[in-house]
Amino acid sequence: MNETVSSAAPAIELRRATKRFRTPSGGIYTALRDLDMTVEPGEFCAVVGPTGCGKSTTLSLVSGLEPTTAGRTLIHGRPVSGIDRRVGFMFQTDAVFPWKSVLDNVAAGPQFRGTPKKEAVDKARDWLRRVGLSGFEDRLPHQLSGGMRKRVALAQTLINEPEILLMDEPFSALDVQTRQIVSDELLALWELTRPAVVFVTHDLEEAIALADKVVVLTVGPGTVKDTFPIDLPRPRTVQEIRFHPRFIELYERIWSSLRDEVQAAYDRTAGQSPQPAGAA
Repeated sequence: MNETVSSAAPAIELRRATKRFRTPSGGIYTALRDLDMTVEPGEFCAVVGPTGCGKSTTLSLVSGLEPTTAGRTLIHGRPVSGIDRRVGFMFQTDAVFPWKSVLDNVAAGPQFRGTPKKEAVDKARDWLRRVGLSGFEDRLPHQLSGGMRKRVALAQTLINEPEILLMDEPFSALDVQTRQIVSDELLALWELTRPAVVFVTHDLEEAIALADKVVVLTVGPGTVKDTFPIDLPRPRTVQEIRFHPRFIELYERIWSSLRDEVQAAYDRTAGQSPQPAGAA
């Protein structure tokens, strides 16, 4: 049966999404349970929660890398049934070819999608200019700093002009100063095409500084506990928005929701207690 897709459908929608995995010992581990979440076209959504709450699993469901065990995941109103070309995914670790130059790494995505080599290389040069890496086209990844490699990763992802951008703690390995600079560059580039973004992070300040809304997940099995609209002005810079009085108010409100989940996750780990009964 064909579904009618509304032009007003969210870019991303998870309806009572549940994901279970079989453990090496033969048991069942429930990462997510009955998770409901929507992200509108052009919306920047940050997802926070304690370790093990299913943040990365949520991205895997949206990307099509993993199917839901129960419930549904939809992109623009249609069920996710595999890898979708409209989705870009930026991982924690750099997904680069270590033997290829910076230019060839950035051009690889369009070429894989069928773009002629010259056109792909020209686009790659343009995106390297946008991320401030003109003059570094012939370098190999190991010859770049951590911040520069993240700029390459941004160019690699955004050159394909994704309608949906998934980001799994992409800046966690950077020092604080470099992280703020790269985050500002992300916001500037996002403003150009406004893809829908799901940005997973453990850093609540980072989440508030970047996002239009922040979703708080519970301790695992993860589900949505609270959703907070972020009504800070745009355009904004990560380095300056933290001094805005409203930023402090939002931080206190969201942390009051997140704190109990973080403590519960710590207590569970410290006591090495399993998931609560019925988690599977």
